[in-house]
Amino acid sequence: MASSLPEPARRAGLLTYSSGNHGLAMAITARRLGVPAVIVMPTTAPAVKVEGARALGAEVLFEGTTTIDRKLRGEAEAARRGMTIVPPFDHPNTVAGQGTAGLEILEQCPEVATVYVQIGGGGLISGIATALKRSRPSVQVVGVEPVGSARMTASLAAGKPVTIPMTPGIADGLLAVRPGDITFRHVRAFVDRIVTIDDEAIIAALRWIFGQAKLVAEPSGAITVAAVLADAAAGRLDPRGPVVAVISGGNVEPKAFTEYLSVRV
Repeated sequence: MASSLPEPARRAGLLTYSSGNHGLAMAITARRLGVPAVIVMPTTAPAVKVEGARALGAEVLFEGTTTIDRKLRGEAEAARRGMTIVPPFDHPNTVAGQGTAGLEILEQCPEVATVYVQIGGGGLISGIATALKRSRPSVQVVGVEPVGSARMTASLAAGKPVTIPMTPGIADGLLAVRPGDITFRHVRAFVDRIVTIDDEAIIAALRWIFGQAKLVAEPSGAITVAAVLADAAAGRLDPRGPVVAVISGGNVEPKAFTEYLSVRV
C-alpha cells in the first residue's frame, strides 16, 4: 500500500492506529522508504511495543484504550499533518497484504488441512482465509478470539458488525471492540468456525510454545496454539492432514513473559 502511493503523498509520511504489531510493521516500512511514521497506540500499550516503534524511528502518540479512540485521533492527526493512513485491518490493501501469509502456508505445507488464525480487527484472518479458500477450498479455517473480546462471534450472531464492551485480557493485540466492515464480510464468507479461548489456556499455550518449539510468543500470538491444544484434547482436530497455527507476534514484556512461564495452570 505504502509503495504504491504517489511520491508527494509518500514523502508526507505514513500514520496508523495500532496496539503494536501493525504499527511496528508500518514503522519498518516507513524507515525503508525514508519517510516519517506516526503510530497512535493505546495508553495501555506494552512498553516493548512502544520502545520498538521508537527504535524504528516512528513517533508514538497515545490515545484511549480502544480501537475507536485510536482511529479518531489518527484521522485527526493525519488530516492536520497531511499524512496517509495505513489502516490496521479494515482496508482492501491491508487484507490483500495479509493474504500473502496464506499463500506462504500453502507453499510451505501443501497438504495442510486446517489453519487456525487469531482475530483482532479481522485483517489477518480475512487475508489468510481468502487466500486459502480461493486457492484450495477444502482447507478449513478456524478463527480464534479471546473470551472477553469475542467481537467477531457477536457480530456473526447479529448478522452485522457490532461493538462490544472493552474487557481486559492478556492478549493485548486482540482487544478490538468492533470488527471492520470489510473484515466482517470476509470472515462470514471464508471462515469455517470461530472458537474463544480464556487467559489461562493462552498462558498454557505460551509455555508449550516456549518449551516445545523454543519460541517466544506474546499472548496474542499464542492463542491459536491454545485453540489447537483444546481441540486436540477434545478430539476435534481434522484427521485429513496437518494443522497450522499462525503465531502472529513475539512482542512481550520480559517480566510478564517470565511470570507467564512460572504460572502453574
